Amino acid sequence: MRIVIAEDDALLREGLALLLKAESLDVVATAGDPEEFLQAVEEHRPDVALVDVRMPPTHTDEGIRAAVEARRRHPGLAVLVLSAYVEQAFATELLAGGSAGLGYLLKERVGRVEQFLDALQRVADGGTAIDPDVVTQLLSRTRSDPRLDRLSPRELDVLKLMAEGLGNAAIAQQLVVTDGAVHKHIRSIFAKLDLPPDDAADRRVTAVLRYLENVRRLG
Repeated sequence: MRIVIAEDDALLREGLALLLKAESLDVVATAGDPEEFLQAVEEHRPDVALVDVRMPPTHTDEGIRAAVEARRRHPGLAVLVLSAYVEQAFATELLAGGSAGLGYLLKERVGRVEQFLDALQRVADGGTAIDPDVVTQLLSRTRSDPRLDRLSPRELDVLKLMAEGLGNAAIAQQLVVTDGAVHKHIRSIFAKLDLPPDDAADRRVTAVLRYLENVRRLG
């Protein structure tokens, strides 16, 4: 796995590089600003880019915009965005073009090395990894919507894990239920949320997150 890191904090940037190299992963370049990041992607054609949301010059959304641009130039590029805070508008912007090969994690998650590496691998494999805290905030801010009120407590648990990007087998393991039970819950969730059923993980995550974000904006 070839990785480019875009992070303006030199200490964190080098720390990430050392962590990944210790796991025998190939960090081909690091960058401290969006322009340097885009140049590194062009030169090295990595499999995955790790990108900080807030980068120079204004430290607002430069990282997200650079990630979106990198994906536009290289559609197969997997991107895992790191943020110090839950910034769900930025997560939605990143997911707007589809969620395959995309992740959005809080930086504190990096300290939980196993979870961080699992998310990185999932994204590199074309899956999705959305920080649980982002999903929790979206759910908590949309619970007044009558369609979400239709869901049972167990269906809400499944929806949350779906939105994080977990597949059916991983959800079953987390909730200690069978794969068949998870599949049944997902069919019920899509029906209650008026979403067409689809077993493709990237499409279902995108659909659920967009639905929740639309409810938040309208609420």
